[in-house]
Amino acid sequence: MTKKQQFLLEHNKLSPLNLQATTSLLSRFRIEKASLFKDEDWSLDKLRRPFILWLTSLTAGKKENIKKKKNEKLTQPK
Repeated sequence: MTKKQQFLLEHNKLSPLNLQATTSLLSRFRIEKASLFKDEDWSLDKLRRPFILWLTSLTAGKKENIKKKKNEKLTQPK
């Protein structure tokens, strides 16, 4: 299990449904908040609060676009 997957599991265990993370949301968060990442570490203590603040700032439409882009990548032939 990667550190990102561990963060996903731990965060979702602690969060209500409206704050649940997905791998696509975590990937977008990492891109948009690159300055928070010094390496591959997904420290729950360090990143959970910034992730929640970032997540709650997203509109419903933007969340759907992030999920949709992830789904498009999964369905495209290689």
